Amino acid sequence: MTIFLYDNTFEGLLTSVFEAYSRRTFPDALLPVGEPLPLFHDEVFTVMTDEEKSGRVWRGLQKKLSSSALTCLAQCWLAEEEETALLLFRYIRKAIDAPRSIETNFSDPDVLAFSRMWKRVDWERLRLLQFVRFQKAADGTFFAAVEPEKNALPLVTGHFKDRFADQRWLIYDIKRAYGYYYDLKEVREVTFDEDSREGHLVTGLLDESVMDKDEKFFQSLWKTYFKAICIKERLNPRKHRQDMPVRYWKYITEKQTNRS
Repeated sequence: MTIFLYDNTFEGLLTSVFEAYSRRTFPDALLPVGEPLPLFHDEVFTVMTDEEKSGRVWRGLQKKLSSSALTCLAQCWLAEEEETALLLFRYIRKAIDAPRSIETNFSDPDVLAFSRMWKRVDWERLRLLQFVRFQKAADGTFFAAVEPEKNALPLVTGHFKDRFADQRWLIYDIKRAYGYYYDLKEVREVTFDEDSREGHLVTGLLDESVMDKDEKFFQSLWKTYFKAICIKERLNPRKHRQDMPVRYWKYITEKQTNRS
């Protein structure tokens, strides 16, 4: 069993592909540096991420895959599933070795698994677009907390930049402890030290002391509207949970019954 250790980045994955072809040895497992090794293995090779090598692999893929397939490949990296790295490695290898495009060869189990993984990531992207709820802070910044199942936050920043171009906002992924801040000019990634995280970066909800003076009023209006349009006779809790998964309720204004 051959194991490649890498830095758990997309560039590291591409570098691993380059090294595998250079060494003519392909890994049975791809593990982040520091992960426990399997009890039985034959060889362990540590991949040093190299921008030039990863770039050469990416340029090679541009000749083998369409732009949409390349986008899907980059998005699949955000799935953060146990099999993500090795599946993408196998997909890339097959794309390089195949005489023609593999994109629609769904009889290949790796191509099919790749397609399904991308759909899971894209579905999470769509849910973020639907279920992000902003709270206005006293300084005028709009704050929203999320905990997506997949690391899909980078896929929606463009939408919010266009949609709220004249407002400062921060969307923060509590699960992964990072977010994106828009300052009316550009969107940039932000992180906070664990010791310096304020309450709303932990709970996902602004404390009244840092809220805009009208925020509670507008939240109350939104909850009233939400209740008014609800037709009790047509309530279908099961369908409701399918359309709006319970894991999103924690940060959705209309579900905060204890903060009226």
